Amino acid sequence: MDVQFITSIAVITPDPSVSRRLYVHGLGLPLIASEADEYLHSEGIGGSKSFGVWPLTQAAQACFGTRDWPTDRLVPQASIEFEVAGASTVQVAADELKERGFTLLHEALTEPWGQTVARLQSSEGAIIGISYAPSLHP
Repeated sequence: MDVQFITSIAVITPDPSVSRRLYVHGLGLPLIASEADEYLHSEGIGGSKSFGVWPLTQAAQACFGTRDWPTDRLVPQASIEFEVAGASTVQVAADELKERGFTLLHEALTEPWGQTVARLQSSEGAIIGISYAPSLHP
């Protein structure tokens, strides 16, 4: 597996309005959300390709297809995505992780915004993504 860089870091929040108070109003970060979406993000914070505040309901939907996080899993507090060289290498990297004994939350899939990602959960509870985001490759 050839990790190119850290794609994104996001805190995962059970209460987006409380997190907005800290990250937008308290710290003054230039986070934005799409129309009718609670996911806050910025690609304009130095030292980070993308920083986000990801609602737990959306993390559960992305990983399990339901708005509720499974009760038999640690509730994640963060997500870190690592970029690989291409969309086709995401599943290759995911397969390498499985061969090394790791259990995926889901196989490689392409999100509506074009990013291909496979995810697992670390022993600390973090969601770890192996991804390829075309927008990060000029």
